[in-house]
Amino acid sequence: MLKNFWYAIEFSHAVERRPRKVTCLGQDFVVWRRRGGQVSVLSDLCVHRGGALSMGTLAGDDRIACPYHGWEYEPDGTCVKIPANPPGRGIPKKARVDAYPAVERYGLVWAYLGDLPEERRPPMPHFPEHDDPAFRAVYWETTIEANYERTMENVVDAAHTPFVHGTSFGNPDKPEIPDFEVTQGEWQAEADILLSPPPPKGLWSLLRSGPRPEHVVVTNGWYLPNIVKLHVRLPFGDLILYDHNIPLSQGRTQVKIVGYRNFFTGKWADGNAIKRIAKIFEQDRPVVESQRPELLPFDLSAELHLRSDALQVAYRRRRQQLIDQGWWVGGDDLVMGDVPRRQATVIASPARRDNPELARAWVHKSRGTDSTNGTGHPTGNAGGAGGAAAEAAGDLRGEHS
Repeated sequence: MLKNFWYAIEFSHAVERRPRKVTCLGQDFVVWRRRGGQVSVLSDLCVHRGGALSMGTLAGDDRIACPYHGWEYEPDGTCVKIPANPPGRGIPKKARVDAYPAVERYGLVWAYLGDLPEERRPPMPHFPEHDDPAFRAVYWETTIEANYERTMENVVDAAHTPFVHGTSFGNPDKPEIPDFEVTQGEWQAEADILLSPPPPKGLWSLLRSGPRPEHVVVTNGWYLPNIVKLHVRLPFGDLILYDHNIPLSQGRTQVKIVGYRNFFTGKWADGNAIKRIAKIFEQDRPVVESQRPELLPFDLSAELHLRSDALQVAYRRRRQQLIDQGWWVGGDDLVMGDVPRRQATVIASPARRDNPELARAWVHKSRGTDSTNGTGHPTGNAGGAGGAAAEAAGDLRGEHS
C-alpha cells in the first residue's frame, strides 16, 4: 500500500452531517460534512481511550465529540474541550488526532493520506468527462476479498477479457492482443489496445447500425496510487469507467466505480448501465479472489510477463521506485499488539511534520490489544502505541496549553 497520495475514500452523496466511518490503507477515518458544506476527515480514534469518533456526535458548529468521554475536536484535529476537566484547567497540547486534507471532486471525497507539504504532493488525476455535459455518470461499489493491486491489474489486463468475460465483453474466438505502446508519465500510464468485440446485446443492440467492426479501441490505464481506467469506444458511443480500488486491508478491497457514457444519457438508462458494470465485475470476482500469491510480488521476475502485460509491468516498476523512496506502508507504519495478526496502520498527517514535538504524541492503537510486548510493559519501538500512550499520559497529568 502506498502513502503520500490523494485517495478517494467515499462518494460525495454518502457524506452528510452525521459522522461516518470509512477505511483506507487499513486505517479507520471519520468523515462528516460541516455546516458550510466542506468535508472533514480525521483519524477515527480518540487520543484519550481510543473511542471511535465516528460513533460520536457533532457539537457546536463543526466539532466532533467522542462518544466515550465527550472530548471535542475541531476539524483540524485539535481537542478544544475535555468535559471531565474542572474549570480553569487547560487542555494538553498533545490532545489531538490526525487531520487529513480533504476535497471533493468528480462526485467523490478525496483525502490526502500522508504528511508531505502541499507543494510536494502528487496531483489528483483529471477526469474530463465529469464536467462534460455530453456524458452522464453512474456510481457503483462493492467489496472484494482480494488485494487492491490484484484488482487494479485485472482491469488493465486486456488479455483476460476474451476468457473471463466471454461474449459479454470479449470475443473468445479472437483472443489475440496486437502489440501496443504504453504512454507513461510520473503518476499514470495508459495504452490504446485493439480488441475484437462481440455483437451487442440487450438495450445497446438498439443502437447498432451497419456491420460489426473487426476491432474496437479500448484505452486501459492506471493512475497512482489505486485507480484504473477503462475506456471502450463502442460504435455508438463511449463508455469510460474509473475504478477506485480502496485497500481496506492487505486482503480486502472496496471498489468504487464511476462510469460515464455519452449514449442513452437519460436517467431512465442508469439502471441498465449499472447492471452492465456489475455483471462485468462479478465475472472478474472469482478469478481475482483465487489468485496466488495474494499479494503482488516485489520481485518483477517472480511472475512471467508477456508484451500484452506492458501496463502491469510499468505499474510494478513505478511502484518499486516509490517503495525505494519510502512511500510504502511498511513496518514503521504498523502498530503491533500482543495478539497475533492484531495490527493497525498509522498514516502520518501533515500536522506531524508541522509540529515535530507532537509527532509521536498521538497514534493509531491496535484494535483489541494493549500494544504490549506480552510482558505487560509497553513496546519500545518507534511506532509502538504503548510508549507513545505512556508519554501522552504523562502530558495529560502535567502539561497545559
